[in-house]
This record gives sequence, C-alpha cells and structure tokens, in this order.
Amino acid sequence: MASLSRRKCACGVIPAKLCSVDLPRLESRPHLAQVVPSVLAVLGVPGFANTVEIPPVSSACVLLVDGLGWELLEQHATDAPVLSQLSRSLLQVGYPSTTVAGLAAIGTGLASGEHGMTGYTFEVPGVGVLNALRWAGHPGGPDLRERLRPADAQPLPTTFTQAASAGVDASVVSDAQFAKSALTEAVQRGGRYVGVHALGDLASSVLNVLDRPRSFCYAYHSQLDQLGHLYGPGSPAWRMQLRHVDRLVESIVDSLPPGRLLAVVADHGMVAVDDTAVDLDATPQLLDGVRVIAGEVRARHVYVVDGARDDVLAAWRSELRDCAWVATRDEAIDGGWFGPRVSDRVRPRIGDIVVAARDRFGMLRRTNEPMESSLIGQHGSLTTAEQLVPLAMAYRG
Repeated sequence: MASLSRRKCACGVIPAKLCSVDLPRLESRPHLAQVVPSVLAVLGVPGFANTVEIPPVSSACVLLVDGLGWELLEQHATDAPVLSQLSRSLLQVGYPSTTVAGLAAIGTGLASGEHGMTGYTFEVPGVGVLNALRWAGHPGGPDLRERLRPADAQPLPTTFTQAASAGVDASVVSDAQFAKSALTEAVQRGGRYVGVHALGDLASSVLNVLDRPRSFCYAYHSQLDQLGHLYGPGSPAWRMQLRHVDRLVESIVDSLPPGRLLAVVADHGMVAVDDTAVDLDATPQLLDGVRVIAGEVRARHVYVVDGARDDVLAAWRSELRDCAWVATRDEAIDGGWFGPRVSDRVRPRIGDIVVAARDRFGMLRRTNEPMESSLIGQHGSLTTAEQLVPLAMAYRG
C-alpha cells in the first residue's frame, strides 16, 4: 500500500507504476491480529506481548464492527460522533480483507498464512472448496462438518482457550444464531458463548462480562456489513446503521466500570463495485486451464490443472492487466499478503494464482454465485479502503 502516482484506466483510477507483473507489498503496520494478544498480555496471560499499547486494565472488551473501514468512518464521522472522538489508531487486516480471515485473526492472534482461513471460500486438499461461513461445499454443495471438523481446519489454540487456561474469564458475545456454527468452533472455541439478539442485549452482555474481575470479552456486530453489501457503503441505510453502532458504543462507554477498556475494531472496509466488473463464468479466456475458482468478488483464488499455471497466469494478466493485481502463489506470499509466515498446512489453500481487485473492480460469477454477484458493496482486496480499520479505545481509570 505504498504511495504511487495514479492514472486513469478502464476500471477507474489505478497506480500508474504498476504493470502486469508489478505487485504491491503490504506495508508493515499494526495488524488486527495483534489486538487480542495485546489485551491478554495486559491481563497477565503468558506468551503474549502488548504490541498495540493497550493501557493497564483489569478487564477489557474487543468489539468488532463488521465492515467498519477507517476511510468510511472518516468520511462519515458526523454519523458516529462518539466513535470519532475516541482515541484512534490505524490497523491493517491483511489478505484477504474479509470476515472469515478477520474473525480467525481475532481468534488466533495470527494472520491468514498461519490460521489458514484464507478466504470466504478456499480449497482444502482432499475436501474441496469450503464456504467457511456456511461450512459447506461451494458453490451450493453439502454440509462439510463431518468431512472437515472445525478443529482440523483450524487446529491452532485459540486466544480464548489460552486466556481461559490462564484464569481469565473469556467470553464471546455474538449473535445467538452463530453459537453452534462450525466457524465459531474453529476460531472461537474455548470462550463462553453469550448469544444475543439485538443491540440492547449486546451492550448489556458486554457490560455484564466487564463487571467481572480479570475478564476478556470479544463482541461482534454484523449488520453494518450486511447493509453495506445490500445498499452500498455510505448509502443512507448504511449511515443510519452506523448511527446505531455509535449509540451502541456510547451505551457501553458511558457505563464502563473503573479499570475497564472498550476497544472497537473491524475486520475490513468496503467499496461499491462499479459496472466494469467482469463475469468470470462468461469469460472463456479466463476459464481455460482453470480447475477451480474460489475466494470472492474482490479477491480470487484460482486453482489450475497440472501444467497450466503459466498459461493461465498470462491470460489473467492480459485480460485484467488494468483492473487487478495477478500474482502467483509464491509472489503473493513473498509480498506479505498472507502475513509474515505461511505454514505448510496453509500453503495449498492459497490459489496457484491469486487475484486482487484494484479500485472498484469486481470478479463476479453470475452463474455459480448469483447471490454474491448481486451485492453492491464488496471487500477482500488490498486497497486502503478495504485494508485499513480503526482501533478506537475508551478507558475508564
């Protein structure tokens, strides 16, 4: 995300310095995955370091507002006066900038190259393409919980397990409908799950946890992201929801007990995809030699048939040269897209070719992914609009 000169292209404004083989490196800045380990370090959990400067507290809550990008918050600060007045710093979320990877970063304290939840959908060797939110084959496949246990898909110890082992009261406060989901088991096991139904019991449940000594609470709000997808980020509906989020934050901040912290973060930002988007299912030159396409509209994993990688790479770079960064697996890993380390377990889940959309471009699949392709707001790529999120903190001494 270096600063680059810009020029016009078919899909909008892109970095002029970048040609088909010039690929971005993620800047070294604080990562979403560092927030919970920093909180746990302050609470005395061994093995963690306070790298994002969490103040001394006796209990803390990390509230993740799905889809609350830094740039969106800056643009709509008048709709979120409480959030905008909190002490804020920048985080980046890494690649892909999507919910599955973000929740796993919270739940493991690691980037996607280690926790292995490398996208909304990705191929798991021996299993097929996993839709990690539904824990089903993609697109439209059967439930995969029996073939791929959540603890096998993500076998690393969670931050919640480690906190509880150190005597910290660790809780997950999130939608009641997610309590038994496979993704919850994969990345949030070890925490006491508190299922909620609306903003009111989300706020009261957070405060109930914080009232306990040496407690850690992770809380989740999903509706801002949902409305961004449906109506577009910055739309009237999205802004009205942001006002409700701000009221949620205000309700918790106003009632924080002494020695407690609320840290508000997000898993990604969002952009509105424009009409230059390509339909991959209707573009034969992008399908020749391709075995499987996974990922999502702004961030694609392309898995190729044996021996076809170079031809597929050339075709995608030629066709999308002005609108997307097209990298081999090794190039994306070397560029730090998936974090500082990529484990041998995770490497095969990354596409032979990784494609990240620039500006407001999208890679739709209208036949195979009709619902996802119909959405206005999208995320997943490397742009600052998607990568940068706030770390907003309120502390009562």
